[in-house]
Amino acid sequence: MSITTDVLTSVDPTTGAVAREVPAATPQEITATIDRAQAAYEGWRTTSFAERAEVLRAVAAHMREHVEELAPLMTEEMGKPITEARGEVGKAAWAAEHYAEHGETYLADEVIASDATSSYVQYLPLGPILGVLPWNAPFWLAFRFGAPALMAGNTCVMKHDPHVPGCAEAIAGAFDAVGAPAGIFQALQAQTPDVERAIRDPRIQAVSFTGSGRAGSVVASIAASEIKPAVLELGGSDPCLVLADADLEKAADVVALSRIINAGQSCIAAKRVIVERSVHDRFVELLTERLAAYVVGDPRQETTQVGPIARSELRDNLHRQVTESVAAGATCVLGGELPDGAGYFYPVTLLTGVTPGMAACTEETFGPVAVVMAAEDADHALALANDTPYGLAASVWSTAERGEAMARHIAAGQVAVNGIVKTDPRLPSGGIKRSGYGRELGPHGIREFVNAQQVWVGPAKG
Repeated sequence: MSITTDVLTSVDPTTGAVAREVPAATPQEITATIDRAQAAYEGWRTTSFAERAEVLRAVAAHMREHVEELAPLMTEEMGKPITEARGEVGKAAWAAEHYAEHGETYLADEVIASDATSSYVQYLPLGPILGVLPWNAPFWLAFRFGAPALMAGNTCVMKHDPHVPGCAEAIAGAFDAVGAPAGIFQALQAQTPDVERAIRDPRIQAVSFTGSGRAGSVVASIAASEIKPAVLELGGSDPCLVLADADLEKAADVVALSRIINAGQSCIAAKRVIVERSVHDRFVELLTERLAAYVVGDPRQETTQVGPIARSELRDNLHRQVTESVAAGATCVLGGELPDGAGYFYPVTLLTGVTPGMAACTEETFGPVAVVMAAEDADHALALANDTPYGLAASVWSTAERGEAMARHIAAGQVAVNGIVKTDPRLPSGGIKRSGYGRELGPHGIREFVNAQQVWVGPAKG
């Protein structure tokens, strides 16, 4: 398939057919978009929290009312099962509602005693913020970036993944539909090489990036060269520790679900399931039963639980990771074969006997592939968990007390004990090591792109 460079092309991964073509922004259009963001900022930054909240609530209500129009865009452009797509629209609306409700509290002045008559820190907006976003959760990630930035008084330029132009247009369209102030949230339908132009524009004050480590390092270096702050949410090879005292049935339920949500195309899904040897075989039996029961098929069907991989090259890379790991000694218990037919489907796959150094262990697997590693004991499980350049998220299955104690020793930005790793507007999310830096969501996320301005009011106390 030939794709011209002056358009953004989305391909339906269920059929392989072109779904949509959108003209890519020219250099002049990129400048004009940022012009509008800067002009809008001059008015938006002076609005009250109540006025900003009113806009976010209106956008959330619009999305909830139009879910049956918005959700199919994700199904068409990146293959998300329609039931999950509806849930994502609702979760994006929740993020907007959460910051509308709590943004003012999160950014309340912080009084700090000093030699001044009065001294405090106030949190002020910075200006236009650029969000560079991936394809795998188009609506959720847009609002994870946009809702706190807007509530803080910034304006947003959203450069979405070029493979989901319809989603990007619809997200920005929600703001237009409710009569939000023009320019506070715009979609920049630009090609990837033009991101640098946007970052270097002097009116862009900061960058939020979600994506691969390779692309993240490029974005971070450009932002740093312009002395602009950035938040990076990059890849993960997230460990899930299943210890001998775990509820194996419940753990198998959640691990299986974690691997098939969004066809496994999630940064925070459990990637390496590390099981204490004394319960390894029983856990593998339970996990196999659950994974084998999932329905792979057309994401437009209500009964489908696992849709296609978003693009052909992503599926090819996933299959390479599986075949290289099997060649290196792993056992393919389930799946592992490329299916015939149209679309970019990949079967739910389970690999056991995976050891450090294998592709499925050292690389991020972005698809419905569960990887099980055996650990001799809890200490060995912890060592395997931390034996990775990534540090995004992790989970532990054990007693609550033991899981909490182990969390302190896991090198990851978030740890779930006896539950699924997820993002939640109420709680901060982000990584360490090669999984990035900075935090999104919760009170921490809204404070990433603000000026924490210290104010000292005299006279000095004697």
